[in-house]
Formats: sequence, structure tokens, C-alpha cells
Amino acid sequence: MKLRILDNSIRLRLTRGEVEQLRNDGVVRAITSFPGGREFRYEVESSPASVNPGAFLSDNKVTVRLPESAVGAWAASEQVSITGEQQHKNGDQLSILVEKDFACLAPREGEDESDMYPHPDADSDGGQG
Repeated sequence: MKLRILDNSIRLRLTRGEVEQLRNDGVVRAITSFPGGREFRYEVESSPASVNPGAFLSDNKVTVRLPESAVGAWAASEQVSITGEQQHKNGDQLSILVEKDFACLAPREGEDESDMYPHPDADSDGGQG
């Protein structure tokens, strides 16, 4: 799972296996370890109680919560992403984007893309034609 945060936006990219894990188990978790034993954790949850995507920060952990029905439809289709806006009390908005992770069009050395979704712009014959 990849995480990108830019100003008031958060984006997560999930591989095929992670999308299936989210649909089947209801959660996908990741940890980034820092010197001194500190950790930054992030996760995506599928929740039957959620109506809209939401993001929460607590104890060095970012949780993005998605409606279970949206996760099921997304996982079983060609739909690329689930998006949402979360309103802050001060009027600001947080943009939330959770998307399927596509393989790069050009191979990158040292990167395992075997569990990524095929890129929609890739040639169907693997670039041989």
C-alpha cells in the first residue's frame, strides 16, 4: 500500500492482493519504522457503519475508513477509485482518494509489480506489437 499526503489531500494505492484483503478482512495495514523505535502506521478500513469516506489521525496512525458497500463494488469491478471529501469544523476540506495501484508503463529496475493491476494504457499484447 502506498500513501501520499499533499496539503489537504490523502491518497492511497492498493495492489490486487490488498484490495482483496480489504474486501475479505475489512482492513489493510502498513507500518513505516523510524530510528528510536518510533512507528508511523496507516490503514484502510471497510466499515458497514460508514456512509462516506473519512480519515482520522490518532496515536501516530492515519485511518481511512470507507463504506463497506463502496469497497465491495469497487473490488468487484473495473472502477479505479473511491473518492470523498471530509469537511473540517473550520471549513477546510480533506480530499480522500483510494485507488487501485497500476503497473508502470515502463519497467522500473528493482520494483516488483507482480501484484499490481495491469495499466489500462498498456498494450494488450505486452508491448510486442
